[in-house]
Amino acid sequence: MGSSSLLLRSLLLFVIAFPHVTLVHAFTGTYGINYGRIADNLPPPGSVVTLLKAAKVKNIRIYDAAHEVLTAFKGSGIEIIVGLGNEYLRDISVSEDRAMNWVKENVEPFLPGTRIRGIAVGNEILGSTDQELWEVLLPAVKNVYNALDRLHLTKVVEVSSPHSAAVFASSFPPSAGAFKETILPYMKPLLEFFEQINTPFYINIYPFLAYISDPDHIDVKYATFQSNPGIYDSNTKLHYDNMFEAQIDAAYAALEKAGFEKTEVIVSETGWASRGDANEVGATVKNARTYNYNLRKRLLKKKGTPYRPKVAVRAYVFALFNENLKPGPTSERNFGLFKADGSVSYSIGFTGLKPSSAASSLLSLKETGLRSWFGSSYSLLYTTCSAAVLLILMS
Repeated sequence: MGSSSLLLRSLLLFVIAFPHVTLVHAFTGTYGINYGRIADNLPPPGSVVTLLKAAKVKNIRIYDAAHEVLTAFKGSGIEIIVGLGNEYLRDISVSEDRAMNWVKENVEPFLPGTRIRGIAVGNEILGSTDQELWEVLLPAVKNVYNALDRLHLTKVVEVSSPHSAAVFASSFPPSAGAFKETILPYMKPLLEFFEQINTPFYINIYPFLAYISDPDHIDVKYATFQSNPGIYDSNTKLHYDNMFEAQIDAAYAALEKAGFEKTEVIVSETGWASRGDANEVGATVKNARTYNYNLRKRLLKKKGTPYRPKVAVRAYVFALFNENLKPGPTSERNFGLFKADGSVSYSIGFTGLKPSSAASSLLSLKETGLRSWFGSSYSLLYTTCSAAVLLILMS
């Protein structure tokens, strides 16, 4: 049987098994939010659905595959990337059957009602201190993908693995972006596999962390999308007026040097803490609001970066809520766009589950006719081709 016939047969089998599932990429539109839950005081998942739908957020990432969350999101239309935690990688890497059991337990039963569109296998593995996980990451990724393939779900559920900035040997200027030599033996085979299955390169980008590490030499306005002189990359002759885009282009440069110039970059995490310890300069409500407000405005324009102007930047903001049980410095517990009670942490165009001073200010802005400026006008366009594809257009 020819490859075309096999492809058609696989597609037919999938459509029969899941007639109501829309074939989509893991990320529609340009704006998403990370829904972390390391806290003991958050609203129930059903209320979170209400919150996200009111904000017209269509993409979220969670860091596990909690059944109560996946059940609550059934019928919401919100697209979800679930997480397969680092603690499972060794087990999953040695057996495709174990990967199959995980997928059958945590993904398949919730489709198609809950729009699970991706599985993030591990989080920030390469570059971490646990080098044993570097070894098992690719086998785990392949086993998860093969399990999905056996269930005819690879056209619905993407397999990925997000990275931290620790994978880079250099990132400034952007054209100097390059992976660490110690990581390349693990990164290149992973990228080769992801290229085969058309998975983007997911990277966690935090101008906040760069700024607090060197506030004397980094302009906070450059880090938060405000008017500033910017930087000039003499190698590409490109000008950057914000660090966010510079870091994305550094990732593109690193991918090119590794031989993957066609791989798309998606930002799996980015954000700014509204509170921090004494040594976390810049962790303020003002800076957090400025960063997230300007980031959202920039993403809604659906534009590219200076080096990749035709590829719209897509990003998941970190995070939906402040998480009071996260370990580490104070900033780790204060990245939320919303407080634990569901009120907004500061106004960037969202309303919360309960009134707050920030929400009241937002309501007054809406009354003056600025609602559409914050991007509350969204439309859904359905087109029909060989497979139904849902495109979320943010205007």
